[in-house]
Amino acid sequence: MATGTVRFWAAAKEAAGVAEASFDAETLGELVTKITQNPDLAKVVGRCSFLVDGNPAGTRDPYTVDLPEGAVVEVLPPFAGG
Repeated sequence: MATGTVRFWAAAKEAAGVAEASFDAETLGELVTKITQNPDLAKVVGRCSFLVDGNPAGTRDPYTVDLPEGAVVEVLPPFAGG
């Protein structure tokens, strides 16, 4: 199981109650399943995009996005403006 850091931004940060946390997960899908155990965060995560080590996860099945050891996953809600 890979360990890393998940960083929450904007509404995701507010819902999570923290700016970042450690995680143990092999795939992005596994990480999303774990963080959405928090009902407030679950409401936000469905609208979020994800970066894994700075690379967009895009629309791929999150269970196909492997998380390497030490990965940094950014949880980015939609932002207003540009």
